[in-house]
Amino acid sequence: MKKSQIAVIFALILSLLCYFFIPSFQSFINESISAMKSVNLEDTISFIRSYGNVAVVVSFFLMILQSVLSPIPAFLITLSNAAIFGWLWGAVLSWTSSMAGAALCFYIAKILGRDVVTKFTSNTALKSLDVFFEKYGQYTIVVCRLLPFISFDLVSYAAGLTSMTFWPFFLATGIGQLPATIVYSYIGQNFSGGGKQLFYGLMLLFAVTIVIYIVKSIYNERHAKNTVK
Repeated sequence: MKKSQIAVIFALILSLLCYFFIPSFQSFINESISAMKSVNLEDTISFIRSYGNVAVVVSFFLMILQSVLSPIPAFLITLSNAAIFGWLWGAVLSWTSSMAGAALCFYIAKILGRDVVTKFTSNTALKSLDVFFEKYGQYTIVVCRLLPFISFDLVSYAAGLTSMTFWPFFLATGIGQLPATIVYSYIGQNFSGGGKQLFYGLMLLFAVTIVIYIVKSIYNERHAKNTVK
């Protein structure tokens, strides 16, 4: 077993022990999950800010927690980081923490397998991503990282269940995550009035783009089948 695999297993076991035997840690985890589950930007900002000087550490941990356990899109924390720390440092924090979370999810899937991953995610959703990974490989990661409504952790887990090695996954994640992080961070710093309109406009644009892509893919597949017949 590789050192990285041992480290992941050790980290998971240590986290579980801390959760069940350290009340303050358990309380922090529960409060963190509740803050993110509200899917309310103001609540998330207030929660992170409440930790004062260690807010950066808390935000970093929240992104990793979100990646591993929560189906909540990562852009909620990215917007919060920008509102608190400014768009530049907020973007740096969001990008690095999301990369750490992605790496952890990838290794969890590689080491523990599909049965364990389905406990955190949906098996149906994983199967749908399996098809895309078979067709497009690491390009699937780049595209999915640009779409805010696709679960960040789901893509990382699905990648870990393929034959893809870590560095191609990590590189594709970094490339795909960077533009989205910069855009969301800029919006997050100005998330009021026009900022909100711009954000919702981008969400609509992303949604329309993916719908067009899916329809086009279905059409191409059917056209190819008819051509073969």
